[in-house]
Amino acid sequence: MGATKVPKLPKITEQADPDSNPKEVAPSTDSTATPAAAPADFETAIDAAGFGMFNILLLVAAVPAAMGTVYETSTMSYILPSAECDLQLSLLDKGILNAITYAGMISSAVMWGYLADTKGRRNLLILGYAADTFCVLGGAFSQNRIQLMVFKYLGGFCMSGPFAVLMTYLTELHGRQHRQRIMMMVGIMFSIATLTLPGLAMLILPQEWDIHIWTLSLSSWQVFVAITALPSLLSFLLFFFFPESPKFLMSKGRNQEAMDAFKFMFHLNTRKPKDSFPIKLLANEVIVPEPKKHKEHKTISNEIKPPIENNNELDDPEQGTKTPELKKTSGFSQLRPLFTKPYLGLSLWVYLLNFCVLLGQNTMRLWLPQLFASINEYEQLMVVKGESGSTSICSILEYSVNRTQAQLEAATRNDPMTECHVNITASTYTNNLIVAAAGFVAYMLAGFLVNLVGVKRIMTMGLFVAGCCSIGMYWSSSAISTVAIASLFVTMGSISATSVISASVNLFPTSLRTMIVSLEMMFGRLGSLLGNIFFPALMGLGCVPPFFMVSLFMLAGCLMAAFLPLKNKAALK
Repeated sequence: MGATKVPKLPKITEQADPDSNPKEVAPSTDSTATPAAAPADFETAIDAAGFGMFNILLLVAAVPAAMGTVYETSTMSYILPSAECDLQLSLLDKGILNAITYAGMISSAVMWGYLADTKGRRNLLILGYAADTFCVLGGAFSQNRIQLMVFKYLGGFCMSGPFAVLMTYLTELHGRQHRQRIMMMVGIMFSIATLTLPGLAMLILPQEWDIHIWTLSLSSWQVFVAITALPSLLSFLLFFFFPESPKFLMSKGRNQEAMDAFKFMFHLNTRKPKDSFPIKLLANEVIVPEPKKHKEHKTISNEIKPPIENNNELDDPEQGTKTPELKKTSGFSQLRPLFTKPYLGLSLWVYLLNFCVLLGQNTMRLWLPQLFASINEYEQLMVVKGESGSTSICSILEYSVNRTQAQLEAATRNDPMTECHVNITASTYTNNLIVAAAGFVAYMLAGFLVNLVGVKRIMTMGLFVAGCCSIGMYWSSSAISTVAIASLFVTMGSISATSVISASVNLFPTSLRTMIVSLEMMFGRLGSLLGNIFFPALMGLGCVPPFFMVSLFMLAGCLMAAFLPLKNKAALK
């Protein structure tokens, strides 16, 4: 009986075909029609949209976006020498101004993550950059250090979203064969942004401007801060002209809007009419939460697995929009593996590693402009006095701490005999330009070196060299040697920080990678926050403690990296 049923199955399928009489021609034409009518998943549709003018315009729009994110975290380090007198800044005030942006980022990370997964990538970018523009301008018009601290905190709070979502948005608007190249392009954009900031500082901060607008008085450092708001303003305007991420739209079940986005991309890339887009139907990529659809599990056969490994969060948090209970279940189910035995110890190890690396890297990076300004001022003072004093880092730090304290005390006493004055010239920021260029070259080499040497080995070596450079500054006896050591530190630190993210991606399964990277960056920002507060506090104790602290954390990171369960053969893919 079974033998007679098997031959009947082909006959049933043949009868299902229209016009089964005409020889073999009808089945062949029907087979070509079926794929055209079959729903296409995200990867098929994004490949059909092509690569061309749309992608080029998107990358052009991403340049000011990358600049805005870098400027938000780095601007304060450049204005501290100039704003010292106007705002009566102590060493601790300078540390707080450097660190408070990270406090804002940490406090808003969860909120922005939720908004990105429920309201959309494009909307978040527009909202975030608009809000950041107002915060930066608010900081520019600040008349005291408390106002500036508040606006810098709010700026970090607003920038946390665009900072995280920019990469995701660009990834989701490119096909598989272009994604890795695009990520490298974004990295180069961030490096270029770090180069333009000291160049901008060289042009503006040495100027002795005193601009009056109504009751407000603006100096050169305030003009500098106001100009750094332009990239965020430009990003806010440009993203209006781009569509929402079709990946996000498909994961929300808004396939018609996703189709419109694909057609728009196709039209710009190929210069063909939108109606000629080859994909006519998109697959359903909405994942139905298991607690509600447990019995209907087999009916969800058209569910498409997310093709973008880095963006697994795209597919689960937002599906429970109908019932908050499902949303909670989905979030807890994603977090649960991180608190179980196979991954708990490893995840804590990675968090602590990134905490140490970014504490050392961002502390030194953000204090270098102040350090170089002190070196430049000290050398000019020695020339005026006709002395050939030692330009060792300890002499300069001692001079800087004593001068800052004396000027702060004079300002609080309103002593007319002691006027607060800081000598800022274009050469003050030349050294910063050299260090930024070294970091740019490091990023260009990072991808090649990591693939050649291996993530674990280059991370361990980089952290060891950075730790030695930090403590080696104690023996620096000239400005040239200080710049050389600082450049090597920033170079090795930036490569190591990139390698930590790469290692964490390789250590965990696809379903946990996004959550791991998010939590890892949160701990890294916490390290940046604490490091920038501890560094000036330790400067008041002497020359050795601040550099020893940075060195200690970098070498601790080196030790932890050496014991990561990661094979040296594992290169970045």
